Amino acid sequence: MGTHKTKHHTHSHTLLFLTSLFFFVSIPTSPADNTNLIYKGCADQKMPDPYSQNLKPLLSSLVAESVQKGFAATTQNALTGAFQCRGDLTSSDCHSCVSKILDMLGRLCGGGEPAAAARVQLSGCYLRYEVVGFKQVPATQLLYKVCGSRRVVDGGGFEARRDAAFGMAENGVQSSGNLFYTGSYQSLYVLGQCEGNLGNADCGACIRSAAEQTKDQCGYSISAQVYLQNCYISYSFYPNGVPTSSSSSEGGGHPHAERTVALAVGGVAALGFLIVCMLFLKSVFKRRGGKR
Repeated sequence: MGTHKTKHHTHSHTLLFLTSLFFFVSIPTSPADNTNLIYKGCADQKMPDPYSQNLKPLLSSLVAESVQKGFAATTQNALTGAFQCRGDLTSSDCHSCVSKILDMLGRLCGGGEPAAAARVQLSGCYLRYEVVGFKQVPATQLLYKVCGSRRVVDGGGFEARRDAAFGMAENGVQSSGNLFYTGSYQSLYVLGQCEGNLGNADCGACIRSAAEQTKDQCGYSISAQVYLQNCYISYSFYPNGVPTSSSSSEGGGHPHAERTVALAVGGVAALGFLIVCMLFLKSVFKRRGGKR
């Protein structure tokens, strides 16, 4: 009877994380580090037995699949879980990233007993799990955002460039085969990705919603990252050209992140700013290499 009561209490919540979502951001030690913590969401409710005994096998199976796949979702013993890696990661980097989350989960969402549902996002991957029936937020629900504090003040065609880049991302994720896109349009670099079980049309619709929410939430910010339940998008604008390593990532001074849904964060804007640039340059070199 006690177990049934706890389960009913767990299912009674209408949103998966919003009532208990806390964001923690690590200062990046290296622009190439894929395991920096971006945010985590943990349900208030603890996972009752026998579910908690089934959690470790579920998570272990997901980590094992990350050796060969960039995305996997599974349901085992009344628990469901999924992971996804950024589309440009190698199999080895993907596995390392997902394994890192497994090591962090107990500290982030444990406290002796595992949370009934949790989601952890690193810069290169995410992992989530929940008790079957625990209601999730809508596919295009905003989970996390960070807007660069610097603004484009003189226009300079920023809106047109941003909208064109967002359109490229929407089309790109639908035609890429892995629901991932990175590219640029006139010094504005954009990256987008959808959860791997979405269809192409649903992915495009999610990225379109992410782009609209980014414009609404971040306005003329020179960079931004916006994570929805089923997709995310980020961009970085370089009005004066791509900066050198000795230049500021936003063209002068140190970037400061605005308030997100729950907590003021720092460091992520710079991290996303550098990652998008690096991914674009990497893709350019690959294309050039393939033409030789």
